[in-house]
Amino acid sequence: MARFLAWLIECCRTAYSWLRHFRSFFKERPVLHSVRVLLLLLFTFVVVEAAVVCISKVHQFWDIGTDSWFDRLKGKGWEYQRGALPMPQADQFGDQFSSIKYLDQGWEPADSMWFYNTTQGSDLLPYDFFLSVEKPGTTELFRSNENLEYYHYLMQKPTLSDPDGLPVGFVKDTYEGKDYLGFTCAACHTAQINYQGVGIRIDGGPAGSDMDSFLKDLGAALWATRKNPAEQQQFVQRVMALGHYSKEQQVIDDLQKYAQRLGMYNIINHSETRYGYSRLDAFGRIYNRVLEHLLTQDELKEQLNLTVADLVKDGTMTQADVDSIVPQQRPGGILSDKERDHLALRLSQALTLKTQLRLDKRLYNTPDAPVSYPFLWDIPQHDYVQWNGIAANAGLGPVGRNAGEVIGVFATLDWEEGPGFSLASLISGQGIHATHVSFKSSINVRNLRLIENSLRRLESPMWPEDVFRKIDRASAQRGERLFSAKCESCHTRIKRDDPERRIVAHMSKLSDIGTDPKTAVNASTYTGWSGLLRNQYISAGPGDILLNERAPVAALLTKATLSVVATPNDKNFMQPGFQWAYNLAAGFLANEIQPSLKHGDYDPDTTADPFASLNSYKARSLNGIWATAPYLHNGSVPSLYELLLPKRGPKDPKMGGPFRPDRFMVGSREFDPKNVGFKSSGYNGFEFDTSHRGNSNAGHLWGTDLTDDERWDLVEYLKSL
Repeated sequence: MARFLAWLIECCRTAYSWLRHFRSFFKERPVLHSVRVLLLLLFTFVVVEAAVVCISKVHQFWDIGTDSWFDRLKGKGWEYQRGALPMPQADQFGDQFSSIKYLDQGWEPADSMWFYNTTQGSDLLPYDFFLSVEKPGTTELFRSNENLEYYHYLMQKPTLSDPDGLPVGFVKDTYEGKDYLGFTCAACHTAQINYQGVGIRIDGGPAGSDMDSFLKDLGAALWATRKNPAEQQQFVQRVMALGHYSKEQQVIDDLQKYAQRLGMYNIINHSETRYGYSRLDAFGRIYNRVLEHLLTQDELKEQLNLTVADLVKDGTMTQADVDSIVPQQRPGGILSDKERDHLALRLSQALTLKTQLRLDKRLYNTPDAPVSYPFLWDIPQHDYVQWNGIAANAGLGPVGRNAGEVIGVFATLDWEEGPGFSLASLISGQGIHATHVSFKSSINVRNLRLIENSLRRLESPMWPEDVFRKIDRASAQRGERLFSAKCESCHTRIKRDDPERRIVAHMSKLSDIGTDPKTAVNASTYTGWSGLLRNQYISAGPGDILLNERAPVAALLTKATLSVVATPNDKNFMQPGFQWAYNLAAGFLANEIQPSLKHGDYDPDTTADPFASLNSYKARSLNGIWATAPYLHNGSVPSLYELLLPKRGPKDPKMGGPFRPDRFMVGSREFDPKNVGFKSSGYNGFEFDTSHRGNSNAGHLWGTDLTDDERWDLVEYLKSL
């Protein structure tokens, strides 16, 4: 730090010397006075920006999650617990850990803390609301460690970058002068494995959280507070004491607004397939958020009229009642946030829940294909990402992919129509018209770029032999030969710490791999109202396609994220237009992945079916696979050993085996180092039932014909990757 300050002082001295020189030079040449002023302003601007960037860098990477400032001078510090809070008392599943261990994954403690606490622009609800709302019917704060541990978020103690001690991946985001609670990448992509009292944190690993239940219960807590006058008054007083609201009525109005928003979100994303722990249908929810904000007033009115036509016919509702639900605006106009809030209130007042769900089926798609959270190591080195390879990683692909993810985790989307055209509208393909749509949002493109850069240094975790039993090298050697024969054609081996590594995803069509098809089929077949994007074009596999009145949601998402990324957030003085342009250029130039064809055996995109290739699943390198249970894309197999067993068929006996389990418990983080997975029985967790839609544990039969000894040899080898 002292060296940095000395360097900064020396820079200032040099700058002062230059300014004196330029002053004398221009003083003798009055004609050049205006040039002098411009150069001086430019130089001052560059110096200030450089200082801001340097100070920001020092601040960002100063937090390593310990209480001692001297720890920052002790080298890489792999032993530091990075703010992790032990849990010596058993949780609802009987798990407990008194210490935290980190493995060497190429990140230093400051890298982990930065990843945990760097905002993407996610704005779920006002930050003070999250700090103040209570669990319904109790005096316990909803944000208490005991409550958030129930959803299996990872508890942290207060640190420099997390002064309120929020769980991993929970962060304060500031947008247009207001603070919000949001999610970072780490909320869904940081794992923990417990074993005999030791908790092993895995950076970039799949989270074990239950976000669906968290959002439902948080929404219920807001509604309970809103409905109970005494609880509401206490809530208002707690929020006012934090000092960010000037009037009590503002708190009450925002409580109504965010209770409605979260309530509407949960209704729209209702699914008969329960997710449980360790899974989320993230794409299904991203699709619906995009459709919600693309929807125009005219489309909404038309679908509402069709939904309640029978209610009007039998006299349950009048047409005047129906017309009052959707606010009158200009024909075909965009629904503002205020109008959407009004809509949520009117729908809840005028329609039964059954009728609201019927309307939602017309407007949205059911997110009923939950998948395990993908693990992030080697992601920047992939050619295609996501379970079905929906996202190309070339060029600006990572920025668009991550922007779509932030849309899904509650980015503020201030989309509005304005006169004329803009550079952003030209880039996004809107053309030159009398009006254009601004896709302004809270999404932080700079941080998305920096997060992707940091992931380039993240490596897969190695099996910790000092915690688990040592790998049987003779058995692993036999397993390696089996891997070469049975697995390597799809799961390429790589050197985990090779900076030049590349991962070419092997795509297998549904009929070959045989696993649950719901995720892939939803991505390729779901459609929605194009709304604001109607009559624009987007590139698909065989060429450009026109976004008709109703269009594939995969295409709408691609176009929407392009439009968002193309729109600078000029009202934020820390990120004016030139920084936006720099971040896009830097993100593009820093990405070494170039456009390429998908690899494998899959149905290619055609003019008749431009998204046919999405009906497939991706195989990736298996380094670190031991730390990513449960297995298959939908988390339907609890351990690596059980993945090598066949599925029980209709003619197989109901008892006995060995077969993959049709039901097992999910929730415990206690590790089973023999089978390589989490504890899946003997406690009261979430029961995973493979008979439910989207939960099938069939398919991926490679290796199921091995003898039992061969299975154990292969498992032993997979531990070593």
